[in-house]
Amino acid sequence: MKDLRILTIQDISCFGQCSTTVALPILSACGFETAIMPSSFLSTHTGGFKGFTFLDLTEEMEKISAHWEKEKIFFDCLYTGFLGNKKQVEVVKNVIKRHLNKGGLVVIDPAMADNGKLYPCFDKEYALEMKKLVFMSDIMLPNVTEACLLIDEKYQENHDEKYIESLCLKLKKLGAKKVVITGINFSENTIGIAVFDGEKCQFYKHERVSKGCHGTGDVYSSAFVGAYLKGKGLFESAKIAADYVVKCIKSTIDDQSHWYGVKFEKNIPYLIDKIK
Repeated sequence: MKDLRILTIQDISCFGQCSTTVALPILSACGFETAIMPSSFLSTHTGGFKGFTFLDLTEEMEKISAHWEKEKIFFDCLYTGFLGNKKQVEVVKNVIKRHLNKGGLVVIDPAMADNGKLYPCFDKEYALEMKKLVFMSDIMLPNVTEACLLIDEKYQENHDEKYIESLCLKLKKLGAKKVVITGINFSENTIGIAVFDGEKCQFYKHERVSKGCHGTGDVYSSAFVGAYLKGKGLFESAKIAADYVVKCIKSTIDDQSHWYGVKFEKNIPYLIDKIK
């Protein structure tokens, strides 16, 4: 089997266990050569920290791509997380065209909204631009809010299988190939995912851990990409990633000082065992 090379495009938060500092170690541990293209550079993530530093790297992203084009650097998979502005979305679209090997995989986590609302740093114009990028993907990884935004559907707080399946079918009509919807509120004690392969929708439900943690979306997406590229099926990859996130949260919730992320590192052996 060919050794695969992955490019992940998202921010670098120097402290806080999210985005690139999650994706790089998880994908590397899965056995993949992993390159990065930082979209921004922060001292910490923005969830709970005050006075963090922020450096926009949009222009640098374009320079990196131009250099790679000269060096003829290509990738077998491109996986994106948080992007900071509309211009960066356009840069990513160009990176896909310039640097993805023929037959390469594109996985897009839209990372722009949750709980029925866009993140404060984004507006409707950004959502429209992200929509163009998401539908270039082979696999999209929206949460329920993001799925609704992509199809201009009203968000519902209570999610049943019929509602989620309708979202998947509407995404397909707009051009989606494969969809994994995360953060589905099945019941008071149950949360889970929906996996749509273009034909049918499957659901995986697991216990709702009482405490939410920062960075779990990035942990999920990275673990999913790692499992899928290791040859696991779409549903199995989504299930493995969900179980891994739950295990990481459970390893963290009793440590009150560790509020800024999850202890994903100590659970990497669990993930590797599952994807073998």
